[in-house]
Amino acid sequence: MRGDRLIKILLMLQSQGQLTANELAERLEVSERTIYRDMDALSGAGIPVVAERGKNGGWSLLEGYQTNLTGLKEAEIHALLVSPSIQLLDDLGLTGTSEDARIKLIAALPDKYREHAKEVWNRIYIDTSSWRNEKEKLKSFETLKQSIWQNHKLNMIYQRADGQTIERIVQPLGLVAKGNRWYFIAAKENGEIRNYRASRIQHAAPINETFERPKSFDIAQYWKSSTEAFVKELPTYEVRVRVTLDIVGRLSYSSHFVRVIEMSEDDKEGWVLVRLSFDTQEEAIRYILGFSNQMFVIEPTYLRNKICELAESVVVHYNFNQNE
Repeated sequence: MRGDRLIKILLMLQSQGQLTANELAERLEVSERTIYRDMDALSGAGIPVVAERGKNGGWSLLEGYQTNLTGLKEAEIHALLVSPSIQLLDDLGLTGTSEDARIKLIAALPDKYREHAKEVWNRIYIDTSSWRNEKEKLKSFETLKQSIWQNHKLNMIYQRADGQTIERIVQPLGLVAKGNRWYFIAAKENGEIRNYRASRIQHAAPINETFERPKSFDIAQYWKSSTEAFVKELPTYEVRVRVTLDIVGRLSYSSHFVRVIEMSEDDKEGWVLVRLSFDTQEEAIRYILGFSNQMFVIEPTYLRNKICELAESVVVHYNFNQNE
């Protein structure tokens, strides 16, 4: 176990350059004290690991050092050969390149692994598209990709969620795919890093100015922290309802963002007590009305009264139009 971890540390330092003890500890899921012991072990084995102190310090390998470790375990081969999302590769223009790379990788494997590795393609397939295949329009996606690799600042026009449009000069740092949606990660001129939904970028044009990419920026770690903070700040609106057994299996299969928090066993009359969570009261109302007489609101009582008023207004509306 420790030997595997030491090899991982060596390969991580070789491929990514300088990493702090904290970064290594988080990725390997051990304590920083363990990382320091591992570094002593690597040094004792003749590996030239170098520690640099200070704010921008960390662990690295002596410049010019290169390990010749090439062995791959069977599980590692599987990880490399599992089919990626074709939809996302299409967006990036890498579909053909990805297939070529996998063919070359298989050709480079030892004979005893080659045939088995080919079977991985036929065992697991990843599809990130939605059932309705509603693909977002990405007007400036090519410009975003180029600016990320070239470290060119962008003049960007962005439509916020409230419909307002802003113009901003940003420093492109990366792209993140969440499901089948793309998010553009960029730093504002004051250094603040923000997430932008790529489909809301109305226009983006590079300006004749480059920037220095932050050496400490790790897009995977940033996205993890960013999404955790976003989820914590999401509004919640909880409702207790009784539902018929017929719709229990359908509670989470809707176009509304709903979470089933708690569910009791059905009573003798064929009803189940459920606690649901929504983002807003409006979302809860639309969801509950959609199930008609198969769902009954218990709490909050004012929501039950509001739904009754809305249902009555719908009846009045249809009766009025029917009489015209």
